[in-house]
Amino acid sequence: MRKGLFLGIDLGTTVLKAGLFDAATGALVATASRRLNVETFAHGGREEDPSAVLRSLRAVLSSIRAQSGARWPEVCGVGLAAQGGSSILVERESGKPLTPMVLWNDGRTHEYDTRIMERSGAEYWRRITLRDVPPAGLGRLLWMRETHPELFHGGTLHVGAGEFAYYHLTRVWRQDPGHAIQIGAYDANRGALAQGPFDLLGLPLSFVAPLRAGHETAPLSEGAARRFGLRAGIPVAGPYIDQEAAYLSSLGKLKDPLQCSLGTAWVGNFVLPQKYRGYSPYQLTLLNPNGAGYLVIQPLLTGNTAWDWALASLVHRDMNTALRRAEKILGDAPLPPDGMCMIPWLAQANPFNTEHHGGGVFCGIGVDASREDLVRAMAAGMTYELRRSLGAVATLGVCDGVVLNGGASASAHFQRLMATLFAPLPVYRHVDENTAVARGSLYALKGRVACAPIKRCAPFCAGMRARIRSAYEHYVSTWKQCYGMVPAGRPYVIEEYD
Repeated sequence: MRKGLFLGIDLGTTVLKAGLFDAATGALVATASRRLNVETFAHGGREEDPSAVLRSLRAVLSSIRAQSGARWPEVCGVGLAAQGGSSILVERESGKPLTPMVLWNDGRTHEYDTRIMERSGAEYWRRITLRDVPPAGLGRLLWMRETHPELFHGGTLHVGAGEFAYYHLTRVWRQDPGHAIQIGAYDANRGALAQGPFDLLGLPLSFVAPLRAGHETAPLSEGAARRFGLRAGIPVAGPYIDQEAAYLSSLGKLKDPLQCSLGTAWVGNFVLPQKYRGYSPYQLTLLNPNGAGYLVIQPLLTGNTAWDWALASLVHRDMNTALRRAEKILGDAPLPPDGMCMIPWLAQANPFNTEHHGGGVFCGIGVDASREDLVRAMAAGMTYELRRSLGAVATLGVCDGVVLNGGASASAHFQRLMATLFAPLPVYRHVDENTAVARGSLYALKGRVACAPIKRCAPFCAGMRARIRSAYEHYVSTWKQCYGMVPAGRPYVIEEYD
């Protein structure tokens, strides 16, 4: 007997995905995705059209509806996860966007971040957000206030991608903790919204949406029900930040996973037990949604922005062709020549000249180096950077395994490198990485359906393992000499309470 269907939505930075799952078995019934158009500007500007995002959502759900056929009326719950930290100014009553969506990785407001820091100091942020620097969303708000002062009034609201989509599903304004901390509205110690950081801008906390409480839901609105052909009133869970949903999707075979999202940004997500305290300059620390301790979202200074650059510049301009050729390049020889390595900080400010963007460094390049060697150095450097940044999490017994998902997790080469670098900790991948976040967004509706199937990744053979570990140590040594003085690059550290 059919028990209904759950619809999970994953509104990422560059791709919007959705999955339809059988509520009784968790089986995938239908899936669809649509690439989002990101406009880029000088000095690292990145924007999307919020109205185009809603059109993409309608197109994706229309495709899933067509695939599901007569079963579409069985949809009995919806979950939403989205990228966090982006900024849109909207009309509070209608939800109409008044500005483009300025993405979380927009690089145009570094000087405003500096101004926020001058007003507060690092110690203030260590107390409020448990990190060293002000959230980028505050600098972005200061910039938007100077460029659009007429929009800062009681009828306007500052929201991100998740809040925007959730409102157009439920007519309820609600934000998740992961987004709140990135825009400077969250006290990580209390797990609540905080007015203090907004006082630095002279803005009331009412300028942002209320915080989601636990795994609460809201009913699907009459308008959204008509638009999508669903039943009004069915529960809509979220919004979750996509990293939180990815972590929730990994709570199945493993009790305490280190979930690594290998997407536009590479991020490690894990729960830090109460007996430990941990720290890094850029961590996002939220209360654990499922109990005691903290959910730590640890961004890396690398991600698929770097890998996409290597594929387009060194392999082929067509991404599908480049991916196929890169797998062959890496299959022919997994590592670059000994002594060659790459620090993959391509999307960061230049540590030696912070007015300019880009901190990537190739080291040990000789006249015999080929493009293929540079591709191998990039792939190795990205995995080395993941291991370097999250080494303490992997070795101190905090986690019982690593779970990979996101674009790069589909590569057999990245899987094997990570399985080798994190050994003896077992490394797994989501069997269908495209729907893992969509599944995780359903956690409030049924935890068993939210847990994505995983498969263990095999490491390289013994001989190659020794070479990989030696190359990793060389990478760490090179990083220390090049960027060891850069606070942003410090790895996550863990201390145990006495």
